[in-house]
Amino acid sequence: MSSKGGGTALTRRPYRLASDTDKSRGTGIVSEKLLSDYLHHVFPSANQTPAPASLRKTLGFQDLSAHLERLVCEGEPTEESRDPVGDGRLGPQPVVLDHTSGFEGLLFVDDDLLGVIGHSNFSSIRATTCVYKGKWAYEVLISSQGLMQIGWCTLSCRFNQEEGVGDTPDSYAYDGNRVRKWNVTTTNYGKSWAAGDIVSCLIDLDDGTITFCLNGQSLGTAFTSIKTGPGVAYFPAISLSFKESVAFNFGSRPLRYPSNTRQPRLPDLMPLTYPVDGYLPLQDPPTADLVKAHKLLGYIKNVLTTSIDAQEERLVEKDCAVWRLHGDPTVLITLAHIFNHFAPLMCKVYLVEDVLMNFLLGILEGGGSVDEHPLIQQLLDLFWLLMEDYEVNECLKQLMMSLLRAYRFSPIIPDLGFQIHFLRLTTAVLYHEKSRKFLLNSSTFDVLRSVVFFYIKTPLRVKEAGLEELILTTWWPTHFDKEGRDERDAAEESADERLRRRAYERGCQRLKKRIEVVEELQVQILKLLLNNKDKTSGEASRYIFLNKFRKFLQENASNRGHPTALCPPEYMVCFLHRLIAAVRGCWDDSSRKAPGSIGSDEAFVPPQIFYNGKVDYFDLQRLGGLLSHLKKTLRDDLASKANIIIDPSEIQAASMDDLDEDEETGAAQRPFGAAAMGGALARPSWLSSPTLGRANRFLSSAAVSLMTPRRPLTQPEKVKVRTLAVEHRTEEDIEGSHGNDGLLLGRPLEEPDQPIADKSLLEIVDGIVMMYNLSVHQQLGKMVVVSDDVHEYAVALKDTEEKIARCPARRPDILEELQKSQKVFAEKLNHLSRRLAWINATIYSKDKMLDVYWLLRVCIRTIEHADHTGSLFAFAPEFYLNVAMNAYSALKNYFSPTHSMEELPGYEETLAQLAAILAKHFADPRIVGTDIKDSLMQALASYVCYPQSLRAVERIPEEQRVAMMKNLLAPYEQRPWAQTNWILVRLWRGCGFGYRYTRLPHLLKTKPEDANLPSLQKPCPSLLLQRHMAELLSVDKDMAASFLNSVLNQLNWAFSEFIGMIQEIQQAAERPERNFVDTRQLKVCATCFDLSVSLLRVLEMTVTLVPEIFLDWSRPSAELLLRRLAQLLNQVLNRVTAEKNLFDRVVNLRLPGLESVDHYPILVAVTGVLVRILVDGHKQGISRAASVLLSDPCFQLHSIQHLLGEGGDSSGVLASVTSITRPGAGPLGPSVASSMPPATGSAGPAERRHFSLHAYSDYISQEEKQKVELMLAFLTEESKQAAASTAPTSEEDLCPICYAHPISAIFKPCSHKSCKACINQHLMNNKDCFFCKATITGVGDYSKPPP
Repeated sequence: MSSKGGGTALTRRPYRLASDTDKSRGTGIVSEKLLSDYLHHVFPSANQTPAPASLRKTLGFQDLSAHLERLVCEGEPTEESRDPVGDGRLGPQPVVLDHTSGFEGLLFVDDDLLGVIGHSNFSSIRATTCVYKGKWAYEVLISSQGLMQIGWCTLSCRFNQEEGVGDTPDSYAYDGNRVRKWNVTTTNYGKSWAAGDIVSCLIDLDDGTITFCLNGQSLGTAFTSIKTGPGVAYFPAISLSFKESVAFNFGSRPLRYPSNTRQPRLPDLMPLTYPVDGYLPLQDPPTADLVKAHKLLGYIKNVLTTSIDAQEERLVEKDCAVWRLHGDPTVLITLAHIFNHFAPLMCKVYLVEDVLMNFLLGILEGGGSVDEHPLIQQLLDLFWLLMEDYEVNECLKQLMMSLLRAYRFSPIIPDLGFQIHFLRLTTAVLYHEKSRKFLLNSSTFDVLRSVVFFYIKTPLRVKEAGLEELILTTWWPTHFDKEGRDERDAAEESADERLRRRAYERGCQRLKKRIEVVEELQVQILKLLLNNKDKTSGEASRYIFLNKFRKFLQENASNRGHPTALCPPEYMVCFLHRLIAAVRGCWDDSSRKAPGSIGSDEAFVPPQIFYNGKVDYFDLQRLGGLLSHLKKTLRDDLASKANIIIDPSEIQAASMDDLDEDEETGAAQRPFGAAAMGGALARPSWLSSPTLGRANRFLSSAAVSLMTPRRPLTQPEKVKVRTLAVEHRTEEDIEGSHGNDGLLLGRPLEEPDQPIADKSLLEIVDGIVMMYNLSVHQQLGKMVVVSDDVHEYAVALKDTEEKIARCPARRPDILEELQKSQKVFAEKLNHLSRRLAWINATIYSKDKMLDVYWLLRVCIRTIEHADHTGSLFAFAPEFYLNVAMNAYSALKNYFSPTHSMEELPGYEETLAQLAAILAKHFADPRIVGTDIKDSLMQALASYVCYPQSLRAVERIPEEQRVAMMKNLLAPYEQRPWAQTNWILVRLWRGCGFGYRYTRLPHLLKTKPEDANLPSLQKPCPSLLLQRHMAELLSVDKDMAASFLNSVLNQLNWAFSEFIGMIQEIQQAAERPERNFVDTRQLKVCATCFDLSVSLLRVLEMTVTLVPEIFLDWSRPSAELLLRRLAQLLNQVLNRVTAEKNLFDRVVNLRLPGLESVDHYPILVAVTGVLVRILVDGHKQGISRAASVLLSDPCFQLHSIQHLLGEGGDSSGVLASVTSITRPGAGPLGPSVASSMPPATGSAGPAERRHFSLHAYSDYISQEEKQKVELMLAFLTEESKQAAASTAPTSEEDLCPICYAHPISAIFKPCSHKSCKACINQHLMNNKDCFFCKATITGVGDYSKPPP
């Protein structure tokens, strides 16, 4: 006979079952009578009452084929007895999506024509079959929970990119994203759906109604009196937005819901009707094959429960669980006859899912571990023995795909019973070595698909998931400080609150234990896939899995521009945690067998893996740049340090490959629209397709085209060692043997020879780090939003309860509204607190925190080992540094306050190690990537904001601390300086004048967006690092001058930009026709203001720590730096303190985005600098500072008086400043000098209190106020004396640059003149003459000759 497997007709090999020559020997197995009794027992007749054994016809193997054929065909429906297939239906069977003409927009359709992914704004597609009478149903498996409209439409419906199913008169749809139903108009209906749900669409054309069900629960009748009659037929249809995906089940597989409408179990031979009330699937089930399959399965069960006692000549009933395949010829020949009919049926997906999978699940229903159910292993042995290879291959693939679908789309119930059931069967199948290796090698079952088994979905509907049963009592924080932060002080809890919290925690523990059961099964599956001892039938499972795993990483790393081609982040998170648990278990098992090898607690990735070509890193960036560039520039180092020689011709070939790669990468990064219009698209991944099939058709309403295949893996760069492509590697290439180091080839001299038990695990650990970098960290950050929502609602509830308590009795209307709000907030918190318990158990549990912490330590050790290799450190991939920084951030921000980093083992040591890495590498010349350098700088800036991590920085070796500070003090022009300045400011915050605040005084009454932001942490200055800074600036005079010159330049730029922007903002606000300002402009303006304040604070720190830089005029550039400082301070004061000036008017607008712009931060920063040089210094320094400050033409005593709320109208001051500052002459440049607005008119209140330091007694100490008063008195007296002694200077003798100082310098060789301050400042940045652009070779003193 012939049968079909995988769609191809193949001929079965004939079994030699029996012959006539066997008959005379009584079959040669058992006696003829006993054999007959056995066969009659195994193959009973269904239509006759059992006859006594004495009256039965003798049955032997020579008659069994005909007997079995007759039994199998008994009761098979005839053509006359079957219901008419076309009764109420029009269209082909099987029912699929119409990919030729029944769609609109851009769509991906799977190869089975049942899964679809939207690829445009709003795409629509319908099925190939319609219905016009009767009751019909189909199911939709929801793969993403976004905007979709699912239902029915007629052929006359015309859809476009804006209107889809439900938007036209003869179409009806349910939208679980917006929880509405659609038929031209829309109303509320149903429940919200989530990924993993199943929607049943039911249409009753006899009564004219349409109903929808969600996971088997009816949502009620959605539409009545729908249009019916001649010419009206309805197609299943869907409209879905970009990236949304579903799969249809029209009946090609058993429908999942309603659960009580499943096919009755055969061989009862009851009529095959689908559901309650007569609803039928659009596609007919394979009725005849189902009858046969159930009969044959019954015969197999009879074999399993019957044994032959040859000595007693009788049959013995036994439990099938203890059945073993011992090679009994009678049993084997009997089973061979059964499988001759059964095997071809097991190639069909419907029968595998409905018959075989349910049978195997039934075997496991007794519970216990998989090891206690060897029957499944025995059955799989039978499959491989008695079925053709193509049959067993197809059967196993269909079985595994059915398990994947069943697990993915199972509802969540309190005990997670469905998930556990399917995972246990999956484990049992994979426990079978031959089956496991076949599935691992199969192209349809790879890491991409198996990821489904390691995901535990989060329920959106708490009640349906049974969380109310597990967590009876809910709890949320109720005590908050004035900034909205949760204050968890157990002493302040009331007895009721304590009871509620403890009951909630007990419920969370119950939930966690049930989830742990699922997680343990998932880890067990991965350990089976990581088995490296099963070498009896070929390559070990681990090495097959490893190659598939690397391809999985490449697909996700190389297609970051194509969201539909990526493994969803929520799947990746669960996969990462299970993989860590499995890998650590395997690692420790191997370590115990190999004394002296390092355990998983000390795991790291040796640096030679990064450059020996054994592991492919695709196109991922290295710390030193492109791999081809590194091989050219560091080939000598590779040869001397690692004994790796690279052929020059191969370097050239690699360079050309990189050029081609760049072109392809660029094409991959183009927007989707461009790709869809012009070129072939990268094929999307399986997971967007709930059918778990590869999407191989790209549908467009303009054209239909087959998609191009994925680009194959690039060959690794060839070196003069044995290197192979990933798919061609063997165990020896990975583990090594007989002097071959495998993955560890090329160990540098600096790297210690530490034995590692299983080298293959190193590559998996490397892949885990890559996975975290690809999407896991971002997903961890996204899930925190639930915790934030709980906090926000708790604050709102607390506020509402306080308002209810204060509500006057005479206002019952207000009280009623407040009580309604209270009820809404409480209900929302009950829901969110239970959902948060689930998320904390699955994502933010202590075990998951330990996984991320282990990953952090792996990265730290890997970076440390790579750093020891010197120049070869450049080969390390960037993602190791990224993961180290992100993992620390996740531990600090995402897992708290449920779990604290301080509870982690070795926490202090790990902090210090990470601090050393950040301190050393943020300015490491071996690192060339701009993005990674910025990330390192930002991580260090965040690190010094928190007391624990700052103390860790202080604990690193002194040499590293000094080197870090030296790098921070490098001139700002040579690198991005904003983060550097921020770091220095954080080291100073808490020591400056009035600089002990966490939030600015005028923002205290507003709620911070995120109280955990680094900028909102309490001041924690570092006196140790300040001392290092002082020593460096004091000893290295050139570095001090260049550093301060760059700080002053940046302050000049930042404040100039700020003034220019607030002028534009003021003008925009005053326009009657346009009263709004661009949000981006406001953000940039606020940033410039914050930068100006932070730069002033750095100047304050420098003046305090090393005042001699400005006041010791024996140092080069000291006088110049002091004059520049005085100019900038006067300009800032004049702009901010003038009455009714531009700054005042913009501040009074209180625009969103400019909240940080206020008088206090900038005036206090300027005051701090002035106090340090005019009050706290020595006498000579104070005298010099006062002299320079007063000689500056922009100085106005009124600005100093303003600090204490003294002084009157400043119009005279403004006029004076404007008249003195020529265009282009001031330190702020021409744009600022020309942008001074009139002093009249204000957009703010007419009467506004003067700014005064006295108003900030909580922020400024009495001692600081006294110093300001002393400074004001001193400057008042000095200004009077200066005014009396200053002789008038003619305009001809003034410097033609600044018009502020007399000419005192002459340039060589051009002989042009200016004051010394102007030329010295100019020469710090430029060597060309102001006037003639000649190169200045020298500057001489100039004094005006006597007349």
